Amino acid sequence: MSELALPLLQVPGGPELVIIGIILLIFLGTFALGVGLAYWVYRDANRRNMDNAALWGVVTFVLNIFGLVIYLLVRE
Repeated sequence: MSELALPLLQVPGGPELVIIGIILLIFLGTFALGVGLAYWVYRDANRRNMDNAALWGVVTFVLNIFGLVIYLLVRE
């Protein structure tokens, strides 16, 4: 075993905490991506004077990449 793995194995729940941390980072990254895409779509729709800019932002936040693709296909 490597020397770096030993301290982690001595901590109660050590390996499980690493897995939980990785899952948390993936979740937070996905959430941040959704917020960023929704904000960009809202700004773009607002700049194009679309009546339902806020709705497009919400749809993009909920559907993430799929919402962005749908918006890009139907925007004026």
